[in-house]
Amino acid sequence: MKTLLGIYLLLSVAPLAMASTPGTTDRPVQAQGLANRIDEPDDHATIGNEPTNNDASSLALSGYARASVWGGTDAYPLNTLFAELALKPEFHHGKAFMSGDLRLRKGNSFGSPYQTIDIHLLTAGYRGKFLDLLVGYQQLEWGRTDGFNPTNYMQAYDYFYLTADPADQRNPNLALRTRLRLGNFTELDLAVMPYYLPSVYRYELFELGANVGFTDPLLPAPAWRNGSIAGRINVELPGIGCSVSAFRGYDPYRGFQVASVDWTSGSPVITNQAVSYQKTSIGADLSVPAGALILKAEAAWNRTSRPNDEMYIPFSYWMYVAGTEAAIGSSTLIINYIGHHTPGFKALTVPTLGDPMNPLAQLAYANALIDYENRQFNRRIFHQFKSSNHAVSLTWLRRFAYDAVEAQVTAYYDITSGELLARPSVKWSVTDQLTVTLGANYMKGENKTLFSYSSELMNGGFAELRIHF
Repeated sequence: MKTLLGIYLLLSVAPLAMASTPGTTDRPVQAQGLANRIDEPDDHATIGNEPTNNDASSLALSGYARASVWGGTDAYPLNTLFAELALKPEFHHGKAFMSGDLRLRKGNSFGSPYQTIDIHLLTAGYRGKFLDLLVGYQQLEWGRTDGFNPTNYMQAYDYFYLTADPADQRNPNLALRTRLRLGNFTELDLAVMPYYLPSVYRYELFELGANVGFTDPLLPAPAWRNGSIAGRINVELPGIGCSVSAFRGYDPYRGFQVASVDWTSGSPVITNQAVSYQKTSIGADLSVPAGALILKAEAAWNRTSRPNDEMYIPFSYWMYVAGTEAAIGSSTLIINYIGHHTPGFKALTVPTLGDPMNPLAQLAYANALIDYENRQFNRRIFHQFKSSNHAVSLTWLRRFAYDAVEAQVTAYYDITSGELLARPSVKWSVTDQLTVTLGANYMKGENKTLFSYSSELMNGGFAELRIHF
């Protein structure tokens, strides 16, 4: 699931990369600007800019209305279909401010009708010359590489909220955030999340077998001891951007455990349960302009405990990304290498049946096989099926017709598992207020890989009509 997230974030970052650079002469400026945009979503663009008039007040309201459809699989001809109204209020008074992104949505998701009021952003804060303070529901994305960010410790996502805009999958964290400027180029960023927010999985939609199901996830109790804390020292120089960071808390990405096995019917009925785990992480990132290129690197060490005891806890591991962004004529090209390495990796042993005529031995063998298969699946989730995992991604973006048409293609290939994804799309700005987006999503993987299950739910085409105001 984290792989899908990286791909979708890569799709959302690529247009930002092109928007700021009409040519190669502006590349050094873009390197610093892109890093800021990744660290600070558009919702927070005003943070850190001291107002020119401390007594000035302003109130603005913008938003959009859209209709979205995604479908084409055999299981769900219409995966998602909905209409949505988004309201984005902005208020400023002196050094105080408030930002919101409230979405009213009604539709159908994987065969189930729903209607909801989604708080995508709701924050209030203070911004000064040396200190920013932000509290409320906010996006907490860190990292400089495009799409795949080892230091993006805190941000939760809804992987099954399928739309033409990958940024829709970001779920806001309730957090207190402070940013202290230590000089012209250095900043200390601290975030505290009192309540744990997991990413949204829909394991129950996977075709894992007639006798396999999922119960409600097991979440940590809402308490301060189960909260998360993160810190980062960020440096932005005219020709380079870098940071070091640390995190302690529950990972938004989860594995699962076997909650129960019922043998009443004579065949095992397996009930699984998503479970969260704690980790401690340290990481760093770097972005350096080099002529028409921007070279980027990011890595993090993630330490866990008791991975041998619980199948939902991964081994301690490294994640690292190296990439480049290049302006080639009127196109932008982003290439990434994504790696995972597990120093303490231990291969699982396939269970064997010792005495085929002994009923107790048969039962023990069946339970051991259930445990083995589910541990293997968890290892695929965490890219720990082998001691090292290697993947590459590529995104090409170009604008036509005086920037009215934007074409984009993203591809991902997991060298270790053989999984493949391709996602082309075209966005047409009919007017300044009206946009139409069309695209397709194709995933392929060998049997029992994540993409083999996900492709049954996510392959197909999508379309969106959006009106801005």
